[in-house]
Amino acid sequence: MRIIFVRHGEPDYTRDSLTEKGWREARFLAERISKWRVTQFYCSPLGRARDTASCTLEKMNRTAITLDWMKEFAHDIDDPLNGKRGIPWDFVSSFWSSDALMLDQERWPEAEIMRSNPQIPLGWQEVCHNFDQLLSSYGYVRDGHFYRMPGAKERFIPHTFSPARPDALDALPDSCDEPVIVIFCHLGITCLVLSHLLNIAFPALVHGFFLPTSSITVLASEERWSNEAYFRVQTIGDVGHLLVNHEPVSSAGSFAKAFQG
Repeated sequence: MRIIFVRHGEPDYTRDSLTEKGWREARFLAERISKWRVTQFYCSPLGRARDTASCTLEKMNRTAITLDWMKEFAHDIDDPLNGKRGIPWDFVSSFWSSDALMLDQERWPEAEIMRSNPQIPLGWQEVCHNFDQLLSSYGYVRDGHFYRMPGAKERFIPHTFSPARPDALDALPDSCDEPVIVIFCHLGITCLVLSHLLNIAFPALVHGFFLPTSSITVLASEERWSNEAYFRVQTIGDVGHLLVNHEPVSSAGSFAKAFQG
């Protein structure tokens, strides 16, 4: 299985839509996605994600299922350093990294700043539960920190592919048979779901990775032992569709200028 997260195009937050540049990004993105074999499209209910998706859906004559729980993870908190009301990340490094709870994959919602808004731990549980329900509809059932495929044939692949062992690919399933889902959403909620799939603390992941606007992040299920599966990132924050069209990479959501190479 492949899970592809797409961050919305450059946003116009005041209208919950896209800037003129954001619409260009969405059109370049549509050209790229239209070449894929997609099982199902999903979308956040927020306008900037729906507008981004609209270019692809119109080009492919497809529709998307709206997932209300994939809206941006933006439960407000009072930042203890600047006193401003804001999202539950974008903390300065000396603050979040010095709290052991913030570095714990399962206990980060127990950190004091996170508990200041009860909707944060509740929202985290809701997103994890609903995403696991979505995966179960494709045959992937959460078992602790990985997934099982109860209805799948057992598979044993002891070696990764290498030029010296081309036979390793023979044991892999035909990629045409695997489900491919595309989810148009946001930076924060993508990192939240990734933290669940990869067993990484959300604060560490959301502070450690930047996903440019209209970027794609691809995960593949590695099904190499028995009926077990683990989702592994194959690319994160990819903006090849912008670079090939000489469209600058937006720095929206970053505290540094985005790399343009």
